[in-house]
Amino acid sequence: MRPTLSSPLLSQLSEFVATQTGLHFPQERWGDLERGIAAAAPDFNFSDRESCSRWLLSAPLTRHMNEVLASHLSVGETYFFREKQSLGIFEEHILPRLLQLRRQNERRLRIWSAGCCTGEEAYTIAILLDRLIPDLKEWNITILATDFNPKFLRKAAQGVYGEWSFRDAPVWLRERYFNKSWDGRFEIHPRIRKMVTFSYLNFADDVYPSLLNNTSAMDVIFCRNVLMYFTAQRAKQVTSNFYRALLDGGWMIVSPTEASNSLFSPFTPVEFPGAVLYRKMVNAESQMQNPKSRVSDHQVPQSFRETEAAPPLLQVAQTEPVVAVADIRMAQPDQLPALQPDEREVPSRMARSCANQGGLSEALDWCKKAIAADKLNPLHHYLSATILQEQGQHDIAIQSLMRALYLDPDFVLAHFSLGNLHQSQGRYRQAQRYFGNVLVLLRKHPQDEILPEADGLTAGRLAEIVTSLLASLPQPAASA
Repeated sequence: MRPTLSSPLLSQLSEFVATQTGLHFPQERWGDLERGIAAAAPDFNFSDRESCSRWLLSAPLTRHMNEVLASHLSVGETYFFREKQSLGIFEEHILPRLLQLRRQNERRLRIWSAGCCTGEEAYTIAILLDRLIPDLKEWNITILATDFNPKFLRKAAQGVYGEWSFRDAPVWLRERYFNKSWDGRFEIHPRIRKMVTFSYLNFADDVYPSLLNNTSAMDVIFCRNVLMYFTAQRAKQVTSNFYRALLDGGWMIVSPTEASNSLFSPFTPVEFPGAVLYRKMVNAESQMQNPKSRVSDHQVPQSFRETEAAPPLLQVAQTEPVVAVADIRMAQPDQLPALQPDEREVPSRMARSCANQGGLSEALDWCKKAIAADKLNPLHHYLSATILQEQGQHDIAIQSLMRALYLDPDFVLAHFSLGNLHQSQGRYRQAQRYFGNVLVLLRKHPQDEILPEADGLTAGRLAEIVTSLLASLPQPAASA
């Protein structure tokens, strides 16, 4: 599209959008910028793009308005089995090694499709796992798919697609994994749809990694054709958060156009034929401290690294009350002496630390210790539920959250987690009820109040997230 707005106005808009949303529109993309403003104008009650543009530049925007703007400026174009090169590397190299390691102990796999758009990438991952894991039912598989556009999420959750979404897909895909509907579109099989949890997340404003939104302890993160639209500063912030969200040895998969050893400097680049992927290595922290040890753009490793290093020791901040921390690291939860009142938070801190590093069984043991030390504390039951959810024990997690609500009926995050759990199981009416409870309870809290156990999340931001989640629920199921 050739721009029709004046160059000075488009220049102002480009700078404004970069500041407000982190999206980058250089002069060669001003046509895309104008097209996005034109699409957003009706949502802001304007009939023409120029009036909308001048209003945007003159009026202070709420966070919700910024997200509406960003949703029209982001690209919603994707399809099944897009960028087969990186998918092939995932299928032939990364996944077999992960399955080999996990099959020996805890059969668990956690994958995040970040910036999932309308869901094609997340369902592609689910289909690959279905084809490659013969005993899939014996595994605890998490495929988290996030986006900040409620319209995209609603379409993704419905799982119904037209011909254009299959334009570069294998010939067997529609026959084996979709049912053709009366209108000629294709609906994904329910068992594949249930493998994916779609959730709202804004890279710019929301906290991640976090147990709150299930974005921690990931094995693989797919974030393809997303970072290229951000300013350099925003992209750097996002990749830093992704690094922390991965387990040691975890993989970051981006599109070839986004590969950059500068942007992904905390990671170790690994070169495959036709693609460069990024891996979080155990010794990456020391590499970050010593710039000379970093791999330059011209020193990319040539082979896939098979060595798996042991996870680092758990760390507890020195500012927290210490109960023989060195001994705690070595002892099992049931071997600890009785805790004093000022020491009762140690098990819950240890549970969080273990969970963030992927040790869910050990984290759950610490939760049991925390509950035994303080049975009437709803936070311990909430933390236990969060870990159970990551383990795939959704029904038991719901029971733990109900215990938390029995102890504190106004526990906002317990209602929020119940909404998320029901949504992930396709129980949209129940999800709608609990999300509604959250909005009612948040009226009692000041907008800028930081909620307990919310990783710095304010009441106002949680209200915005829940509103977006409600908007993303499939409408027929939500009204059934």
